[in-house]
Amino acid sequence: MKVHNLAFIDTETTGTDPNRHEIIELAVIIARQVTREGKGPSIEIIEEAEWKIKPEHINTADEQALRVNGYNEVDWMFAVDRKKAMQEFAKKTQSCTFVSHNLVFDYAFVMKAFDETGVDNQMHYAKLDTISIAFARLYDVPSADKFSLRFLCDLLKVENSKAHTALADTRALVEIYKKLMSA
Repeated sequence: MKVHNLAFIDTETTGTDPNRHEIIELAVIIARQVTREGKGPSIEIIEEAEWKIKPEHINTADEQALRVNGYNEVDWMFAVDRKKAMQEFAKKTQSCTFVSHNLVFDYAFVMKAFDETGVDNQMHYAKLDTISIAFARLYDVPSADKFSLRFLCDLLKVENSKAHTALADTRALVEIYKKLMSA
């Protein structure tokens, strides 16, 4: 894992069930781990990318999820199809370690999209969840009684002015990771 780049990933979806709902926005920030003697790695951003993805089954979407994510037909008019997005995403994330906040959620949607599009996932098998890292690192902090991205942004003084957009949440995720890991 030490030699693999990190792929910080966030999805915005049409609901919470990966078997019924779909990704409509996907973002990734690729970072290199840079060794520091006796301190653990710092991270160096290599690139970032985001895709607005055309929903294929908007009729199954949860209206609340669409409101939270800011979905509207005009903003998604030039969105890419899911297969193209997943092909580009797979190329960028090859051999990377998957890093997410609430990993179970994002990973399930990403794997479902890989499966349904027939695109091969070539990421490293390891995964990191910043909720788990935050729980371990902040366990003894009395005010740390929840671990949502919003709460951690407030607690750790990380700006996220466009919450619930994939790239903004991914940028916040990177900053939270850096603060939690002293990277």
